[in-house]
Amino acid sequence: MDILVRDAKLEDAERILDIYAYYVENTAITFEYVVPTLMDFQKRMEMTMKRYPYLVIEKDGAIQGYAYAGAFVGRAAYDWSCELTVYLDHTAQKCGLGRKIYEALENRLSEMGILNLYACIGYPRVEDEYLNSNSAEFHAHLGFSKVGEFYKCGYKFGRWYNMIWMEKIIGKHHEDQPSVKFPE
Repeated sequence: MDILVRDAKLEDAERILDIYAYYVENTAITFEYVVPTLMDFQKRMEMTMKRYPYLVIEKDGAIQGYAYAGAFVGRAAYDWSCELTVYLDHTAQKCGLGRKIYEALENRLSEMGILNLYACIGYPRVEDEYLNSNSAEFHAHLGFSKVGEFYKCGYKFGRWYNMIWMEKIIGKHHEDQPSVKFPE
């Protein structure tokens, strides 16, 4: 089995969107209702890649998942914090690919000077066919801690879902903090 984590390219957007579409259409993991168009998805990727890593993971040459970081809140004082997102092909879960791509993303962010990682996770009040607690458990296994919960804030498939925030600190906070090294 040949596993490769690499930077995503816009040419990967169709496969990445295919992975994401499953979650939009069949789960409450994302609260998005409609699968974005390929053009809209490519624009999202471009915006992210201007400032943060956007990675794919391949198994035997085929993309099996993707992960990226994005601005947390979007104000300058939050530059040392970012929100992470990861999606694996729904047939590729529970085989270590999620850990591998998330660790690669964390390493890249650490090299940039990012200190705080956040994950915004749809969370079931009661597990059902659209949402379980696997994402929260995955993040906890990787060292994230739950830091907040919003109740009945997401409505999808005729049901209300909670949302939790999880956090992982990966660097030291200083009084005179060096700037984050964003791409030029």
